[in-house]
Amino acid sequence: MTQISTEQLITEWQALLDNTPNSVCTSTQQLSEQHAPELAQSFYKTMLDDLTAAQFLSNDQVQERLSGSMQQWIITLFSLNRTDDLRPVIAQQKHIGEVHARINIPVHLVLRGARVLKDTAAKLLHNHTEEKACLAFIYALIDMAMEVMSQVYAVSNDKNSRDKESYRLFSIAQNSANEKERQRAALLDWENQTMFDIAMGLQFSQLNSLSSSEFGLWFRHKGAHAFAGSDEAPLITESFENIDTVILPMLKLAQKDPKQHQQLLRTLREQTRSIAYHLDTLFSQVNQLESGRDTLTQLLNRKFLPVVLNKEISYARKHERHFCILIIDADHFKRINDTYGHESGDVILQQLASLLSNSCRSGDYIFRFGGEEFLMLLVDMTADKAAQLANKLRLAIENEEFRLPRGVSVNMTVSIGLAQYSGHPDPQVLLNKADAALYQAKGTGRNQVIIAD
Repeated sequence: MTQISTEQLITEWQALLDNTPNSVCTSTQQLSEQHAPELAQSFYKTMLDDLTAAQFLSNDQVQERLSGSMQQWIITLFSLNRTDDLRPVIAQQKHIGEVHARINIPVHLVLRGARVLKDTAAKLLHNHTEEKACLAFIYALIDMAMEVMSQVYAVSNDKNSRDKESYRLFSIAQNSANEKERQRAALLDWENQTMFDIAMGLQFSQLNSLSSSEFGLWFRHKGAHAFAGSDEAPLITESFENIDTVILPMLKLAQKDPKQHQQLLRTLREQTRSIAYHLDTLFSQVNQLESGRDTLTQLLNRKFLPVVLNKEISYARKHERHFCILIIDADHFKRINDTYGHESGDVILQQLASLLSNSCRSGDYIFRFGGEEFLMLLVDMTADKAAQLANKLRLAIENEEFRLPRGVSVNMTVSIGLAQYSGHPDPQVLLNKADAALYQAKGTGRNQVIIAD
């Protein structure tokens, strides 16, 4: 998609301002300063009345932040005059378009909000001495802002779509043979453990559901996305629900009826065998695709982070679940590079990546975040549990001997910033919280875990 250059946008915006009388600019500015809260309120009332829009705006954080931001946007846009520097104004519209794309707000909702703003401005300017001229100016300003936002939105959305498909294909292909055997083993382990627990007389409430098992976490957060669109994925999901919501609860009720109890156990085994069969079918369809892993550490490439975060946010909102992210930074890593060389630094990063990989579950994600920084996304986990894991991880790294070439070994520590998803639809908000917590950990002594507010 060809983008209109900033210089061309400046020319068009400047022409509008140059052709608008000063009195009209002044009246429009006064309108925004006097009625910004009313204009913003009309915008959000209409948006919240829309069921599609409400899911993006219902979070308290969003409403608190956006109301003030919306008022400031109105004042800035409506107060423009021919002497203003238009670069920061245009940059602001581009940023808003990128945010809308990042949190997947449909562009038609934004355009509807713009229409509401125009209607509200028209009501406020009724019987004004320069009503027609002011409205023409306001309509032009809003239309030009929407044009910039929509163009950036389209470009960002196209990129996000390409990244999503790239990640979906990558998540199928990467190490498919090993992943297949690993998940088959996890499914079999759950089945064997469940059969043993039932034989030992454990109550239904004490049994580990398939959904919360190692295999269940992998399928719900990775497999279902990787194999989206296949015939087998919905069948596996159906078997999940049947096992967790029908078979396991009925086993409790059938304890006094040996015949029914045995039949249910056979049904449970048939269901797990069915899942294993569909899983084999899915993996047999996989073609080898381009790897999406970091070349040094073999962890996930950072380019997939927005895709995964948006996917997990959507899942958390739909199922009312929690997840956390850890940003992990190696302390004083520059000192290691300066002392032992960058080759040794790379060896340490590889060992650290391996340690991180061995410390998480199948459903979790680990990314090379940049340089000596890593990011872990912990699915179905609250901040208190994530903090326990993070501190356990921090101690393991502190006690690890990192072996360098020529028989040298060194010790190191890490600082960790932790943030729990709070309901905000923009993944950047969560990343900023974790990054701020990491910054605090680095600034107050290092080798510690800080939990974001």
